Amino acid sequence: MDHVNVEGRQVRVVIYTTDTLGAKMSGPGIRAHRFAEALSRTTEVRLVSEMGATITHPDFLIERAGGDELLEHIRWADVLIMQSSLLTFLPEVLDAGTIIIADLYDPFLLEQLQQGLYTDDDDQRETSDFTVRTVNDMLIFSDYFICASEKQRDMWIGQLSAVGRLNPETYRDDPSLRKLIDIVPFGVDETAPVLVQHGIRGVVDGISETDKVVLWGGGIYDWFDPQTLVRAIAKLAETHDDVRLFFLAKKHANPGISTMQIVEDTVDLARELGVLDSSVFFNESWVTHADRANFFLDADVGVSTHLDHLETAFSFRTRLLDYIWAGLPIVNSAGDAFEQAIVERELGRVVAPGDVDALALALEELLYDDETSARIRDNVRAFAPELTWTNATRPLVDFVAAPRRAADWPRIEAAHAADLERRHQEQLVRESRTDDILLKARIRELESSTSWRITAPLRRIIAALRRR
Repeated sequence: MDHVNVEGRQVRVVIYTTDTLGAKMSGPGIRAHRFAEALSRTTEVRLVSEMGATITHPDFLIERAGGDELLEHIRWADVLIMQSSLLTFLPEVLDAGTIIIADLYDPFLLEQLQQGLYTDDDDQRETSDFTVRTVNDMLIFSDYFICASEKQRDMWIGQLSAVGRLNPETYRDDPSLRKLIDIVPFGVDETAPVLVQHGIRGVVDGISETDKVVLWGGGIYDWFDPQTLVRAIAKLAETHDDVRLFFLAKKHANPGISTMQIVEDTVDLARELGVLDSSVFFNESWVTHADRANFFLDADVGVSTHLDHLETAFSFRTRLLDYIWAGLPIVNSAGDAFEQAIVERELGRVVAPGDVDALALALEELLYDDETSARIRDNVRAFAPELTWTNATRPLVDFVAAPRRAADWPRIEAAHAADLERRHQEQLVRESRTDDILLKARIRELESSTSWRITAPLRRIIAALRRR
């Protein structure tokens, strides 16, 4: 197997994300930043975002770059870790000779399909086809893959098989395929959270220091089900006037991502049920990552609700890790990757998707049964050390310590050559079409000219003579 020869120096790593790297970061940006922290202990790291970078770190470079500037970073590196397919937009990456790690923790296509249910986008099929192409490019050309759960891994192995990556070379190299694709989940910060100042209690108008606070600890997206939660809170408020639901953010941390329709629909529902700003509250903007402990530690329960669909089955809800970090009991809809851990370790309660009554009962138990709540908090605190970023990133750190080409690297090279030829032929077709369009335009211009009209009788005479 071809290993990178670093000639006595540290391995050089570029981590690429399309998320914003700043005081306010969502899951992809946080994940990329934690990878950089873990890898910078033994390698030279550059963390690069195409969207924006406004923070620094003493142990590695953080920079905004795209296009040629991004290519320069990649050519410098021995290893590239990417969260989305650069290869479709910047195929020159494949000429850099860099070992490529694809981070597949986000089920891209399933999110896009679920979001498409709530839009009237005439181009959805085209968008979906393009997403499939970009994902396939990652699967065809990368050397190593990471994802967030065993269930995700099963899905991605199926897709790797479909594009020819499950083959005699990769299977002979490792029949478990761990050398090709392994699990690197989202992690929990090693440092315990500390409440510096209240983020919710006594700060948000309508929420007192003694109220029972249910926290929705992230953004509101089309693949979630916040409306069942609002209905459950409205039901619970009929018998408990101190219950409060706090949505942490209406707007996404990444300014390039617009607010989804589900946000306004949920606000409208809370207003319709008469609980807006009395039992249900919405924080307008994203909370800074450094201050999130002030909000999570102000809550009594963390909640995440979703409907029964494919995105749920293969997702990895990163906000649940912050609930565990903060020691919060969890109420979660059934069907996602965390269901088994919540049930087996009694980290909270799992309810059927869309069941308002069951959700209200679960929240009531964890909010008002002090003995049960204390027991579950102890379970959550005991579980948290198992999920630290140090543990979560171990397979990635081990691979980068001795990076190597995929066992079927000749197949990747052949696929790259075929892709180059395909792009070349497409370019020739585009140029041919352009030449044809220009020629037709020149003919139309000529035919509309005065000289062309004046000489028309002469051309008819010449044509008649030629037919004799």
